Amino acid sequence: MPNGDFTFVDLLRIGVDIGLVWYVLYKLIMLIRGTKAIQLLKGIVVVFVVRLLSILFELKTLMWATDQIIRWGFLVIFILFQPELRRALEQIGRGNLFSRGSRSEEEKFEKMITDIVHSCNYMAKRRIGALITIERETGIGEYIETGIPINGKLTHQLLTNIFTPNTPLHDGAVIIKEDEIVAAACYLPLSESPFISKELGTRHRAAMGISEVTDALTIVVSEETGSVSGTKNGELRRDLSQDGLRDFLLENLSPTHRTSEKKTWKLGGKKNG
Repeated sequence: MPNGDFTFVDLLRIGVDIGLVWYVLYKLIMLIRGTKAIQLLKGIVVVFVVRLLSILFELKTLMWATDQIIRWGFLVIFILFQPELRRALEQIGRGNLFSRGSRSEEEKFEKMITDIVHSCNYMAKRRIGALITIERETGIGEYIETGIPINGKLTHQLLTNIFTPNTPLHDGAVIIKEDEIVAAACYLPLSESPFISKELGTRHRAAMGISEVTDALTIVVSEETGSVSGTKNGELRRDLSQDGLRDFLLENLSPTHRTSEKKTWKLGGKKNG
């Protein structure tokens, strides 16, 4: 292409080339995210910025220093980060580099469901009252602000411990966002619906109340009966079994279900209505 004319095939080739490079860079960044290598990447960016500034303003000493860092820095990187580089190459060899992101999200989602079901099952057997709200599309920041910030990774141990009787945070609702417990002891709006059974207490009315004003999903463990209920969009599902609770969460939290409300996820067991 000496005359500077580009054919459609040339443009397509350039586009694919650039797209593949960006995709590989994105996957590499996702691979090192959360490790000490990400801090190294930030340091490399700073060094190159300083290098460009030293060239721009003709700072001879700084130019020489950054030149030495760049010249020998990559050798130091290979020495210091040998384990990380070896692990990355192993994942490439197993074909895991490009599937790690989606699998990681699926694993996080499955762990979140398992932790919630495990905790609710434990509390139901011991009749420990609980109120758990899970944020979906509609933000519920105003209700998060009424509670005590937690901002901790969701585990069934932490979730169960919060609702243990006679502890400072057991009253009120726990609010979960993605795979984190963001706050505890939160106040939720009580439903004024006259159709709620008189035998249901404050927790159930709060669960119905938040479901009437947001699309949040809420789980209630009854302190009196040990039964588990779920609310969504002003509807209440009572007496959920362990499998029924898992189905309820999968139906309404699964990314696939969010894009297609018609598709139902089920992992066995009889549906609870």
